[in-house]
Amino acid sequence: MNKLLITLCLAASFMLSGCYNSGEPREKVLKIYNWADYIGDVVLEDFQAYYKEQTGEDIRIVYQTFDINEIMLTKTEKGHADFDVVCPSEYIIERMLKKDLLLPIDTVFPHSPDYMNDVSPYIREQIDKLSQPGRVASHYAVCYMWGTAGILYNKALVPDADAESWSCLWDRKYAGKILMKDSYRDAYGTAIIYAHARDLAGGKVTVEDLMNDYSPRAMEIAEKYLKAMKPNIAGWEADFGKEMMTKNKAWLNMTWSGDAKWAIEEADAVGVDLDYVVPRKGSNIWYDGWVIPKYAGNPEAASYFINFMCRPDIALRNMEASGYVSAVASPEIMEAKTDTTLTYYSDLSYFFGPGADSLQIDKIQYPDRKVVERCAMIRDFGDKTKDVLEIWSRIKGDNLGVGITILIFVVVGVMSGWMIYKRIQRYKHKKM
Repeated sequence: MNKLLITLCLAASFMLSGCYNSGEPREKVLKIYNWADYIGDVVLEDFQAYYKEQTGEDIRIVYQTFDINEIMLTKTEKGHADFDVVCPSEYIIERMLKKDLLLPIDTVFPHSPDYMNDVSPYIREQIDKLSQPGRVASHYAVCYMWGTAGILYNKALVPDADAESWSCLWDRKYAGKILMKDSYRDAYGTAIIYAHARDLAGGKVTVEDLMNDYSPRAMEIAEKYLKAMKPNIAGWEADFGKEMMTKNKAWLNMTWSGDAKWAIEEADAVGVDLDYVVPRKGSNIWYDGWVIPKYAGNPEAASYFINFMCRPDIALRNMEASGYVSAVASPEIMEAKTDTTLTYYSDLSYFFGPGADSLQIDKIQYPDRKVVERCAMIRDFGDKTKDVLEIWSRIKGDNLGVGITILIFVVVGVMSGWMIYKRIQRYKHKKM
């Protein structure tokens, strides 16, 4: 289903329940804070029925969305918004754990299986890398969706060999035809990998080491390469890139696998041949997960919700709606996603377990083991976040130099003075 339609349906369904009535018992309300376009149609209504079956109680849902992790964090960390369950990315989960902002997730349900147990061991292993002293990450976070960052490209206009290398973003022949995610973390990782292509080829460094190096020298290199790339970029996009690709208005898009999957399907319907690839030198793998904030007003219902979202049939519906891939690795998921019309086979034993080393499953949603092995997770920048954001701001031109700022003030001052002068002249003319 079209994402816009899903969003409109959700808005219509929960328009009347979008606000919390302070006179209403808090245990009767579940407040969810999620990414936009990140849940299947009617899933929330179905959870209400599930919760009623399990507990005998009605639950009203207050559903809100965000587009930036940091906005979500700002709203939750002070407790001013008592969300019960939110869906941050892995680096924000790590930051929330460091700040002791999360509650453990209950996995005991009297009348329901623990569906969270079906999350892939590989995913749990990755999430546990975020653990802090005394807090095992997988006790506080359950992965919802995951994916890769790579290149979405027009096969009629871009050779496969070009798209398989990050160098295409720096190639002048594609100037003005490239879109890039407005994501400082992905941009940093991309630049630092490209800058060290020879070292990676020689086995001198790893992708994980590079993307998590925030030393002054590393940041200097990343900024240098991003500045060199900037003249080629037609725009920094948050969500419009996939639509531009389907309309042939852009040829290359550094994007996320879920957006790529959606774009490829939409483009195919209008005769545009798009494909997606993770460059040979590697990229980042990201993970979004459900957590219960420290200031949650209804942590019990939140645990039920997280469990419900891990149910195989619900996971499949959410995947269908978003294009992204659930962390759930149950046999039902594997069977449902197998497509015998595909002409290639992938080793997905790392995700589904033994016996899944040769499966016909979409390679964009479920990357082959070899792809995963050349990728890594970008961790939280910590106290270096400000420095990396400043680099990104300079690249995009968001911050103005002192000279430009002074010039703007001078121009504004002159224009204001001229307008005042003209008004005075008109006033004098009327008095005559």
